[in-house]
Amino acid sequence: MFNIGDFARHGRVSVRMLRHYDTLGLLRPARVDPASGYRFYDAAQLSRLNRIVALKELGFTLEQVRAIVDDTVSAEQLRGMLRLRQAELADRIAADLARLRQVEARLLIIEGEGAMPTAEVQIKRIPGVRVAELTGTAAGFEPDSIGPVIQPLYTDLLAAVERAGLTPAGPAIAYYEDAADGGVLVHAAVPVNAEPAAGQDFTIVDLPPIEQAATIVHEGPMDGVMPTVQALAHWIDANGYRSTGYNREYYLNYAHGDPATWATELQEPVEPAREHAGA
Repeated sequence: MFNIGDFARHGRVSVRMLRHYDTLGLLRPARVDPASGYRFYDAAQLSRLNRIVALKELGFTLEQVRAIVDDTVSAEQLRGMLRLRQAELADRIAADLARLRQVEARLLIIEGEGAMPTAEVQIKRIPGVRVAELTGTAAGFEPDSIGPVIQPLYTDLLAAVERAGLTPAGPAIAYYEDAADGGVLVHAAVPVNAEPAAGQDFTIVDLPPIEQAATIVHEGPMDGVMPTVQALAHWIDANGYRSTGYNREYYLNYAHGDPATWATELQEPVEPAREHAGA
């Protein structure tokens, strides 16, 4: 049997916390000395303490913790509950990290306000190309809406192209359209030299050329693309053009490995602003 200090050390909790658990009825001492009031615990009580701490750390309230541990939940049931809660927390952390990346991207934009893009912007014609594609719908055009949609599309598309015995004929291309529900239609595509055929798990389409595109190369992962996108917008406005649609994304270098090495050309269709003014 351990006094409260020794039990706290073995359980890696504070004495104050053990006293709190006792007050709440979560973890009663095995024995309380009637003369001194000192609390004593058995080593077997570490099992209940471990459950309490694990559930509390995973976000359950102490009332929920008491209901769980007093309901004689088996170790296997508890493990399943903890794994489910762990997955929920992991999803929350991933969402928070995505939001943090977007805040950082906005801060970079704010810090660079008034500066022209350091990457070279070019006006050029983008030739048409035949692609195999899969399509999904995103809630919006912000990176944290596009990413969760387009990444699985590419995983499925590349697997389907391989099953069909085809080899991509160039870097992947993503392009976008307005969806009927107010969202964004996301097209994940790879160039192919093939005809449409029955049994294909993808669609083969001919992307038309962009007669006039303002292009800029974004370095790094696409969740940090906002500064590049807005730098391109400033260049378009400052040089007498207007945008006529969503940009295409041409993945120049998207090999597995360090995302800092990725390179994507943004290809935004434009026309001289004076043409729009006279229309």
